[in-house]
Amino acid sequence: MEFNLIITGVGGQGGLTLSRIVGNAAMKEGYNVRIGETLGMSQRYGSVLSYLRFGEEVYSPLIEEGNADLMLALEPAEALRNASFLGRRSYVVVNAYPIHTATTLVGKEKYPDLEEIEMALGRICPVDMRNFQEEADKINPRTLGVIMLGYAYGKGLIPLKKKSLYEGIKETLREKLWDINFRALERGVELVNE
Repeated sequence: MEFNLIITGVGGQGGLTLSRIVGNAAMKEGYNVRIGETLGMSQRYGSVLSYLRFGEEVYSPLIEEGNADLMLALEPAEALRNASFLGRRSYVVVNAYPIHTATTLVGKEKYPDLEEIEMALGRICPVDMRNFQEEADKINPRTLGVIMLGYAYGKGLIPLKKKSLYEGIKETLREKLWDINFRALERGVELVNE
């Protein structure tokens, strides 16, 4: 078994924390875990990309083009920017909540339409696109990634036990943040059936 996860978003969205939660959860189940990160500008609004691989024998963190099993895209344009990691057997879960970067705000780049993004990704692999940020805001805006993780888990896209995901949250976050993140994880699972 080998699982390749891409987490992409912009600085300040919690993508790196999310990769640590999943990595810690996978270690709880005895897998080898490799995490690699590419930080465009990891300050607010710069591109952030995490590669996370786990399995019995995983030696390199890098995921080859077309080989992601799952992409969790915390920001829609970033999903498009990293579409080369997707292939026929991939699945992508996208937060339909655009965050404009400096270049789109000053008009240097046009922000693509959400429908265009969904169609482009859909030509490669199955896509689930919805406004997860709206759900996160009801609990705590910073729980976005954990809600999306719960959603992916609920859809059967993450080969880990829920108990391990809880452990990953405990291992990664300070104790005072556990409860809201447990709630966020459960809310993500619930969204699958709504």
